[in-house]
Amino acid sequence: MMRVIKVILSLSITLLLSCQSEEEIKRQRYITEGIAVYRNNCANCHQNKGEGLAALYPPIANSDFLKNKNAVICLTRYGQQGPIVVNGKPYNRVMPPQPQLSDLEVAELITYIYNEWGDETKVTSVTEVTPILEKCSKVTSQ
Repeated sequence: MMRVIKVILSLSITLLLSCQSEEEIKRQRYITEGIAVYRNNCANCHQNKGEGLAALYPPIANSDFLKNKNAVICLTRYGQQGPIVVNGKPYNRVMPPQPQLSDLEVAELITYIYNEWGDETKVTSVTEVTPILEKCSKVTSQ
């Protein structure tokens, strides 16, 4: 009897895991890696839950700034200088560039941010991020 229960349990787990599509598995992998990138590069200022830090650093969570995904992708790599307004509040601290982040790491970070705080449930793939980064690289180098 115990052996039958183990077989049924094993089959149930296998079936459950096989129900995830390749896209969902990829999304979960991107999110997991994105969490690590966020903690190592963003959380010090934007905090672990994305709430920002008083009037110094803007929130990412529930941020109206997330409406422009291309701008978020660009500032992730190239930083932000000058005043910005997030959720109606002005901020004017330099966000340093993160040139050490690969295109894949930027894609993972963006996937995490938008799945966690931007009402998305999809991958922002490296093939989507790379041309945006190339485009904003040309703008920032002029």
